[in-house]
Amino acid sequence: MSMHSMGGPGGYASSFRKDQSVRGASVPKGTTKRILAYAQPYRGLIAAFLATLLIDALAAVATPLLLRAIIDDAVPAADRRLVVLLASAVAGVAIIEASLAIASRWFSARLGESLIYDLRREVFAHVQRQSMSFFTASRTGNLVTRLNSDVMGAQQAFTSALAGTVSNAVTLVVVLATMIALSWQITLLALVLVPIVLLPARSVGRRLATLRRRGMELNADLGNRMTERFNVAGALLVKLFGSADVEAAEYGARAAAVRDIGIKQAMTARVFFATLAAMGSLATALVYGVGGIMAITGAVSVGTLVAFAALLTRLYGPLTSLSNVQVEIMSALVSFDRVFEILDLRPQVAEPATPRALPAGPIGVELDSVTFAYPRASEVSLLSLTSSDAADSGARVSDDEGEATPVIRDVSLTVEPGKMLALVGPSGAGKTTLTALIARLYDPQHGAVRLGGIDVRELAADDLHAALGVVTQDAHLFHESVRDNLAFAAPRASDEDMWQALDAAHVAHVIRALPKGLDTVVGDRGHRLSGGEKQRVAIARLLLRSPRVVVLDEATAHLDSASEAAVQRALDEAMSGRTSVVIAHRLSTVLAADEIAVIDDGRVAERGTHRELLAAGGLYAHLYRTQFALGGEPT
Repeated sequence: MSMHSMGGPGGYASSFRKDQSVRGASVPKGTTKRILAYAQPYRGLIAAFLATLLIDALAAVATPLLLRAIIDDAVPAADRRLVVLLASAVAGVAIIEASLAIASRWFSARLGESLIYDLRREVFAHVQRQSMSFFTASRTGNLVTRLNSDVMGAQQAFTSALAGTVSNAVTLVVVLATMIALSWQITLLALVLVPIVLLPARSVGRRLATLRRRGMELNADLGNRMTERFNVAGALLVKLFGSADVEAAEYGARAAAVRDIGIKQAMTARVFFATLAAMGSLATALVYGVGGIMAITGAVSVGTLVAFAALLTRLYGPLTSLSNVQVEIMSALVSFDRVFEILDLRPQVAEPATPRALPAGPIGVELDSVTFAYPRASEVSLLSLTSSDAADSGARVSDDEGEATPVIRDVSLTVEPGKMLALVGPSGAGKTTLTALIARLYDPQHGAVRLGGIDVRELAADDLHAALGVVTQDAHLFHESVRDNLAFAAPRASDEDMWQALDAAHVAHVIRALPKGLDTVVGDRGHRLSGGEKQRVAIARLLLRSPRVVVLDEATAHLDSASEAAVQRALDEAMSGRTSVVIAHRLSTVLAADEIAVIDDGRVAERGTHRELLAAGGLYAHLYRTQFALGGEPT
């Protein structure tokens, strides 16, 4: 009995790839209905797929019956023409089966890939619409792995699970019916061995599932180790503080664990399949032994005996696969349900049903009695996305994190069109949070943030982003070319537009000196550029968008004096004629602000110009004198 014929479309191996733990999983009501909604656009494709499987299952019994006819009818009658005709029919069925296998694989691939395309697009777009609180609460690795594995699992619902269940069920019914019609006595004998085949299949399946889960955990740990050591920051830390020998030894220990679990998986599967092959040979020996005696006595014909042995090879594969059909179906349902959990997460920052348009011309910024507390993880994400040690079950985070403490408390500020507001204060006072509210990365629990007199919650996200430009203290660049990073803000920008923006940001000479100019890849997080150069490229990106409101979050922090001077010139260009909100750690950068707001513990502690605040002798004056205690007053 060949292992290929025993495997069948659903086969033993596919059953062992499923995690048996899903047997106890509960799937919410309505999941099946939602799944069927995804299948609606592919009804014709599914029908053709199932028809192909049905025909293939029926063809499974054709060859044994044709062989029986050759042995019992054509050969005894010495009918050469009939022998040739029946042999040709066997060859024709083989060709048909091969063609059906190719067709069913095409239908399966088309259906599965189309489904995964739809799911991936929908999930990606939905995750992109989540607020920043979702991304700060979720672990990126968990999110990416979760989406990839569960979307692939959902795909298998329409390929492996559907094809295996339908094909194996039909094959089993047709084969059993044919065997009973040929000889019910030999059929009963063959079925006596079924428990001997199924019981080890189920126990070994659980064993392999456990080993597979452990192997995935070890591989994930190995992957995380490489990711942390191979990114720029990790590699730099290892170079400066690590030991190559220690790192290699620790990696080797993890790789050895992966090796060992792989060997256990391979040997467990091989021992089982070898045992199963022996069982198949035993079943074939019993059939030929008992059937041979029956053929001698005339109870069955020799052709029937040969046909029976051929049919037997197609019996145990479908039986074993169908014994795991619950796992197959539940795995698919659980995967879909976990995808739906992501899709059911409601973004805290939602698009307005009827967006309003911003007025033309310069626009101001207003914060009106704004109070804000960062949401708890339970309000924005799932347990499996937020915790490194949580069971990856998709359960939501428990609500035992206590009451959220406001970080912004009743703040009211106004920036007139074309004016500059500077936010200063101690670290952790809430300055960056205020700029995040202006950019609508979060929504306040109380009060309102307005641009041009319109609540930002009433603006379409694209309109808000087009009007607002932000540069943070750690400007992020993608691991792509300079051109791609600039085009991210202005996809239709020409090379001339880009060079003009780079010139205005005082960084064009740096880009021209790169090996490929605009087409030079800047490396992970722009690591091929210095901190000041990255900041200026980010400012050029902002200039390309030509926003009406500029938000600068400590854009000159952590820079040396020369870089700060270059970045400051670029910032002056960016802020010229625009409404600006600037966070400054170095107070020398905000002396020319139209108004300075001192933020302390989430409140506005002081407001005024530089001279007014110095004269008041409050927190600003203290910060100023502390910062410049070792040097003269800046000019």
